[in-house]
Amino acid sequence: MSQSFLPGEVLAMTSQAADRLLKLDSGDAALLYLQLLRRGSLEGLRWPESRVQAALEQLRGQGLAPRELPAPPEPPAPEPPPPEYSTEDITQALSEQASPFPALVGEVERRLGKRLSASDLKTLYTLYDHLALPAEVILMLVGWCVEDIAHKYGPGRKPHLSQIRREGFVWARLGVDTMERAEARIAQLTRLRGREAEVFRLLDIPQRPLVQREKDYIAAWDSMGFDDETIRMAFERTILKKQSMDWSYMNGILRRWHEKGLHTAAAVRTGDRDPRPLQAGVPRRGPVPPPAAVQEQQAREDMERLRRMMEQMKQEET
Repeated sequence: MSQSFLPGEVLAMTSQAADRLLKLDSGDAALLYLQLLRRGSLEGLRWPESRVQAALEQLRGQGLAPRELPAPPEPPAPEPPPPEYSTEDITQALSEQASPFPALVGEVERRLGKRLSASDLKTLYTLYDHLALPAEVILMLVGWCVEDIAHKYGPGRKPHLSQIRREGFVWARLGVDTMERAEARIAQLTRLRGREAEVFRLLDIPQRPLVQREKDYIAAWDSMGFDDETIRMAFERTILKKQSMDWSYMNGILRRWHEKGLHTAAAVRTGDRDPRPLQAGVPRRGPVPPPAAVQEQQAREDMERLRRMMEQMKQEET
C-alpha cells in the first residue's frame, strides 16, 4: 500500500474522538476538529461565522470542543503617522542656538552636496524630532545611505531625503538610537549587502540593484541560517514547479524548512521530500519520511495538545 500521508504532518487522536466524529457524519465538524487539534484555535480558518458556529455546535454536542475557544492574537496597533511640520516649526528649530539641529542641517548639506529644500528640512526634522534619533546617529544614517547609493549606482550619486527617511524609520523600529547600535547596524547592512550579491549568483540573476522586497527575503533567509547549498536547492525546486523564479514561492519552501529545523542540504534530504529534479524517463520516488525521532516528537506534541484540550473540556463539564 502506498504512503498517503505527507511527512511531518502526522496528527493523533483517540479512538473515542474518532468514533464521535464518525457518529456526527459531518465533514465540517471533522475539518474543524482537525483545525482545533492542529492549531488549538480558529486562527487561519477562513470560514464564514455561520459555518464555524454550526460545526462548533456539533463538536460541543459530542464533547469534542470547549465552550470557549482561545481568542486569536490581536493585530499590532498601527504606528501613528508623523506630524506635519510647518515652515514656522522648522524656522524655530533652526533658530534655537542650544539645539544641535542647526549644526546637523549644515553637516547633512555638506555630505549630500546641496542645500536642503523646505521639504528636505521637514523630513530631516522628522528623524530628529518625531523619531527622536540623536544627531550623531542621524549623521551615521546619512553616511550609510550616501555610501550605499554610491556603491549601487556609482560615485557621485547621492540619496534623496526620502530614502534616508525610509531607512531612518527602520532604524527607529529596531531601536538603533546610539552610536554603538548604529555601528552594529551598519556592519550588519554591509554584511547583508555582500550576502545579497552571493544569493543573486546562486539564483543565476544578473547583478542589479535589489528592490526592497528582494532585500527583505534575503535578510530573512540569512537570519534563519540557511547555507548556500540549501538556498540553491530551494531555488531549483522553485524553477521545477514554477518554470521561473518566484520569490514568494521560494520563501515558502525555506520557511517550511526553517519551521522543521532543516537548514542544511543534508538535513533537507533527510527530513523533507526528495529535492532532486525529475529526469526524463525517470519516475519520481515517493516522499522520504522524516526520521523516527522526528515523527515521535511530533506525535507527542499533538497528543499533549489533545490532552490539554480534553482536560479543559472536563473542567468545564464539572
